[in-house]
This record gives sequence, C-alpha cells and structure tokens, in this order.
Amino acid sequence: MNKKTFSMAIKLTTPTAPVKLPTKEDVETLITKATGAKAKEDAVVDVFAQLMIFAHGSRASDVHLEPWKTNAQIRIRVDGILHDQFTLAADVHTRIIARLKILTQLRTDEHRAPQDGRFQFISPLGNVDVRVSIIPTALGEKAVLRLLSSQSHKLTLEQLGFADNDLIRVQKAIRKPWGMVLATGPTGSGKTTSIYAILEILNQREVNIATIEDPVEFEIPGTNQSQVDNVAKLTFATGLRSLLRQDPDIIMVGEIRDQETAKIAVNAAMTGHKLLSTLHTNNAATTIPRLIDMGAEPFLIASTFICAIAQRLVRRVCSDCVTSVPLSREEAEKLFGKPTVTALFADATSIEVAQPGHCTKCGESGYRGRIGIYEVMENSPAIQQLIVSRASSDDIEKQAIKEGMTTVMQDGARKVLAKQTTVEELIRVMQE
Repeated sequence: MNKKTFSMAIKLTTPTAPVKLPTKEDVETLITKATGAKAKEDAVVDVFAQLMIFAHGSRASDVHLEPWKTNAQIRIRVDGILHDQFTLAADVHTRIIARLKILTQLRTDEHRAPQDGRFQFISPLGNVDVRVSIIPTALGEKAVLRLLSSQSHKLTLEQLGFADNDLIRVQKAIRKPWGMVLATGPTGSGKTTSIYAILEILNQREVNIATIEDPVEFEIPGTNQSQVDNVAKLTFATGLRSLLRQDPDIIMVGEIRDQETAKIAVNAAMTGHKLLSTLHTNNAATTIPRLIDMGAEPFLIASTFICAIAQRLVRRVCSDCVTSVPLSREEAEKLFGKPTVTALFADATSIEVAQPGHCTKCGESGYRGRIGIYEVMENSPAIQQLIVSRASSDDIEKQAIKEGMTTVMQDGARKVLAKQTTVEELIRVMQE
C-alpha cells in the first residue's frame, strides 16, 4: 500500500476512451471484498480509489469517514447536503484511515492528535486536489476529505449567479485602483469562490497579485500564493505585513479574523493597494460594525471600503424533473415580505414556481448544482457619513437599500420566481 499503487489504481480507470464511472453498487462490491480476515492486502487500495472517483462523479464536495460503535459510515456532501452512502466494517475503516495517512504523508502511529494533509488523484472528470483532516473521536479516528476540483474555481461572475445590477456594481468596484472589496457570509456560502472569480478577472501580467490563504485552495497561474503556517509563525497578519514589502498591486487575504489583520488590511488599502478578503457576517451592512469591533478606525474604513458582497448558496432545481406549482401573492408576502413581492410580482395575483421532482440524474433529490444569492453594498457619501458616525448595521442597510441595493432575500426571491430554485430551498438556506 504505497502512493504509487494508489496512483496506478486511479490511472488505470482513466484511458483516453470514455470511461464508465463506478456506481454505488460497484463500490459496495469492493467493500465486501475488503471485509474479513481473508481479504487481500490491496483490497482497501481499490476501495479507496473507487470511492474517490465515485464521490467526484457524484459532485461531492466532502467525504466523511465516521467511526461508529460497531461499524463505520461513509457520508458524502452534495450541493451542501450530507447523504449516507456506505457502511464499513470497523477493521476496513481502520485500514482506510491508515491508507489515507500514507497518501498524505501523515504519521501512521499517531492516533490521539489531529492531523492535516493533502493529496491529488485523477478521475475521468479531471484532476482533483483533496484536503484531508483526521481527528480522534471517542469511537476512533474520523476523517473528512474536501474535494477541490481543478475546474470548480474557474467560474465567471455571471456563472456564479450575479444578477445584472449586482454584476455591474461588482465590476465597477474591482476596476478601482485601490480600496477594499469584501465577500461575507457564513461558512460554505461560496465567499472564496467569488474572490477567486474576481482574481481571475484582475490577473493580468502588468500587475503583481499576492495572496495569503489558509489553505491555498486552488492554484492561479501568474499569482504569488502563500499559505498560513502556524508552526513557522506565518499568520494572516504576519503574512500580510510581509506581502506589503513585495511590491504588490493587488492583495488577497483569505480571511480577516482578528484585530491585527483588520488594521493592517485597512492600512494596506489606504496606501494604494487593492485588497480582497472575506469576513464572517450575516449581511453586507454588518461588515462595517464588524471591522470597527476589530479595532479599525471608522474614518479609515469610510475612505477605503469599496463594496461588500454578502452571499448564500441555494440548490438549483434539476432541469430534467422539475415541475411547477402555483404561488399566490398572499403566500409570497408571508414568505418574502410585501416590498419584495411588490417589486417582483408587479400586478400578478399568482405565479408559477418550481417544484422539485425525482430522477436518476439528480440522485432522486430534485436538485442538481447550486447558485449564489447575493447583495452588493457599495460605498457612497451617505454611507461614509454613517460609518464615521458609527451607525448601526440596520441604519447602514436602510441607506444601502434606499440607494438601490437588492438584499440576499430579495435576490433569492428573484431566483425562486425565475424557477432556478424553490421556495423551500430558500427558506432552508435563510433559516427562517
């Protein structure tokens, strides 16, 4: 069981001719062969190789290997939702974890401390970089594998789902020579993907782009990407400070998560650099109080802030099995609020919205893929005054809406009316 064996196991399934991806039944058959005392040594190698290809073919973003009391469970996350897929015998789970440690060059004799690593594999659908986290639990070691496809970061802003008016605002913001453009939202809302899409637009040979990330998720040729390393004392703050001595035109900081990073980021934007970063806030307006709470001076934020992009990800309805159901104006007002319905319904009393179906192409879920819902808050003289006066996020949001900002909920309602997603999905994501 070595790296060469794993690599060959994958490559044997990827000749130039079209290849049939492994089915769930194929993987279950291999799991059965790997179970028991008489199982061959390389049986786990085959299980793991085909499991990875199956997960990638299923559009999984994460694979969870979870130890239970008498056995183990493999779950995969597709379009943000976790699904139970396979049950393993406890000894097969232990051997897969050992295999994983070998691939990622982690300590195979360490079972009580968390370990992180990464490896790559080739599937019929392309190259995949896998980020691995292993952590001890009361029942054994659990591993979570994040699948990072080489194609998933090459989406344009239009493909991400920005509406025309929001797209114009973002394009206007990133054309400015200096200042801060921030993407905000909860974990898993697509913030980094949006920042990468902006970097792809800005990546020209006449500019120097430098990043500090934790970790570097995708390689962008032509840019200088650095990774946080706490052992070497390379943090967001120390990395950002060093990047400022590298003659950068554009700086991307993976996340502003502490006071020191926030202050350096604002000062970097103040001294003529274009700075891109992410924050964990619920909406665009909350970005400002969050930066102030981190110790950044309001008058500096007011003069350097360009725009904040708040976002969520909703599942797209499967185009092969979608049907329609009526939605009355009264029901819509209860869900979205009267202002949103007035803006989107016009004079209609009832409209047709999408209803998810069930088919093999979407795995019987009714959804296939995801799309972003956004709000883009631009800076303006009125918002600058509110920032300087330390106004609340509610006051800032009211002013931004007055100036034409579409909220995340309104953009979600717009995508419901366009039959790109469903009412139920929007409610699930917005947690209302």
